[in-house]
Amino acid sequence: MKINHHYLELEQSYLFTTIAHKVSAFQAAHPEKSIIRLGIGDVTLPLCGAVVKALEDASAEMGVKETFHGYGPEQGYDFLKQAIADYYQEKGVTLALDEIFVSDGAKSDVGNILDLFDADNTVLVPDPVYPVYVDTNIMAGRKVIFADANAENGFLPLPDEKVDADIIYICSPNNPTGAVYDREGLQAWVNYAKERNAVILFDAAYECFVCDGSPRSIYEIEGAKEVAIEFCSFSKTAGFTGTRCGYTIVPKALVREGVALNGLWLRRQTTKFNGVPYIVQKGAAAVFSPEGRKETLANIDYYRENAKILADTLDRIGIRYTGGKNSPYIWMECPNGMKSWEFFDYLLENAGVVGTPGAGFGKNGEGFFRLTAFNDHENTKAAAKRIEELLGK
Repeated sequence: MKINHHYLELEQSYLFTTIAHKVSAFQAAHPEKSIIRLGIGDVTLPLCGAVVKALEDASAEMGVKETFHGYGPEQGYDFLKQAIADYYQEKGVTLALDEIFVSDGAKSDVGNILDLFDADNTVLVPDPVYPVYVDTNIMAGRKVIFADANAENGFLPLPDEKVDADIIYICSPNNPTGAVYDREGLQAWVNYAKERNAVILFDAAYECFVCDGSPRSIYEIEGAKEVAIEFCSFSKTAGFTGTRCGYTIVPKALVREGVALNGLWLRRQTTKFNGVPYIVQKGAAAVFSPEGRKETLANIDYYRENAKILADTLDRIGIRYTGGKNSPYIWMECPNGMKSWEFFDYLLENAGVVGTPGAGFGKNGEGFFRLTAFNDHENTKAAAKRIEELLGK
């Protein structure tokens, strides 16, 4: 028996596990200090009323023989897939129901989709990047190359014609930088993928925060259905981080080596996945109801206000950043030339505020720091005040 030795090529600890250990150690040593967490991107507002009602009703159904549901379709119930299709139609994107696959979250599918691709494929990811993109490919033994995302290009790299790649990761609005591609930028990537017969894996987990007319789906771009798979989640849209539901779009027009990837993904899911619980899918469908839309939008606006509080604070003290406008993330430059982990310790020890060191997202993240808007107003205001008092001297 041999283990998968590619796991030994990973960092010893997942980024957010390392942060949690450091914060726990600090809190144990300084129990008198209050800590405000603006690090991990977990939501803090509860599920909206329409969703809770749908969950309760679905739970009651499961206790009655006539309305009990056992195994459901692995790719999701039609009532939820139709709601998702209608949502995309509002963006001008037409989807067939069998192009929509309901999952337990975008993170799972971003890793699981790799089952469809040969290990010899070269993978292109931006740097800095969400660690899951890199780690899941290292686990599979793929070659990973990086596109430089930096302050000079607004953390939105464009294709380099001298670079060849088979699989391309794009996240917009971006985690961690908060940067958002415009239509021209995404069109450049679609054209690049077409020229190379590559596949784009497009992470749209934060699309609900876009408010300036930038694309919220890659399928708003001409030709994207022939080159792109899109992932999205109810985690940030509707607070499902603990409820777990998302979806993946695999267009039928996406064909490689004469094989439709839609059919491969269906085969993979029916083999390795038993589907999202009926109760959860009923809750997710309620997100798209008139009342659910109103309530979830109010929650998104709440987080947008938190982002504005942090962005306004950085503006006042003259610290450069990206994000905070169409994104729940603020990607700030560390002050006084500090390294990312150095600033993490400095901010924790002197202000009791936790963020995420940019170096944890790649070499280009060194010297930067991520703050999130996923806390309540009071804590966000308090954290902003502490940051301003510490750095605005």
